[in-house]
Amino acid sequence: MNHPRVTLEQWRTLQAVIDFGGYAQAAEKLHRSQSSLSYTVARLQQQLGMALLRIEGRKAVLTPAGEVLLRRSRQLVADAAELEAVAHNLDQGWEPEIRVIVDAAFPSTCLMAALKQFVPFSRGTRVQLNEVVLSGADEALLEGRADLVICGQVPQGFLGDQLIEVEFVAVAHRDHPLHQLQRELTNEDLLREIHVVIRDSGVQLKRDVGWLGSTERWTVTSLDKAADALVGGLGFGWLPYHQAKKYIVSGELKPLPLREGQRRKVQLFMVFGQLERPGPATQQLAAILRENCQP
Repeated sequence: MNHPRVTLEQWRTLQAVIDFGGYAQAAEKLHRSQSSLSYTVARLQQQLGMALLRIEGRKAVLTPAGEVLLRRSRQLVADAAELEAVAHNLDQGWEPEIRVIVDAAFPSTCLMAALKQFVPFSRGTRVQLNEVVLSGADEALLEGRADLVICGQVPQGFLGDQLIEVEFVAVAHRDHPLHQLQRELTNEDLLREIHVVIRDSGVQLKRDVGWLGSTERWTVTSLDKAADALVGGLGFGWLPYHQAKKYIVSGELKPLPLREGQRRKVQLFMVFGQLERPGPATQQLAAILRENCQP
């Protein structure tokens, strides 16, 4: 492996000479002698085997090669500073990674807005995001695979704060037979139709929720696939209103006129995976999520 012969300090010196308008000005700003700066830049050019500066009058001007290398060196120096900052943050207990588990019913707009807002605070922390359904969140907590979880049920042994209320609405395609009845619907009407449901992503703690009366149940793996099925006229089902709204507005889906249960509300909770004390990055992201979920 070829090791770099040029140091970051040499690149910083070159940048200072250009940014401050010359050797004398740079020496004054950096509290160094002008001769030491001249030597550093001369050594840099010697090691690279090319001229980076030329003197015009009393001013140092970049050569074409110098312009290219100076531009690249700025990113190099910035990356080195960022690397040192990340090391410092890790030393202060800032987590290198946050494992976030989110129930599929949580509004994507809230989630993405929170993650975007977290970026300036992340200090190099990576976010590993996984979407789950029903007991998938419980299992991630119990198995220690999550640092921050948004779920519909707080497992035993954990504490959670209510984060947001999600409203589900029963819908079907506008041409679905249930809409052709043109009257208030009962459970008996639903029994004969295909009910599109979401598969629990958990393995050990599987559970069912909602109306389970239909003998014809088609199971899909995500809310997006459920929406596709319903828009395609394959059955009826309950979708989060924030997801169904655009299809209702476009007229592709229509709310079912159920006598009861046409809408239901689900509470989602935020739970820390670390039972003792979550890390500072996790707490920061949690605070941003709370802020974005305020009505």
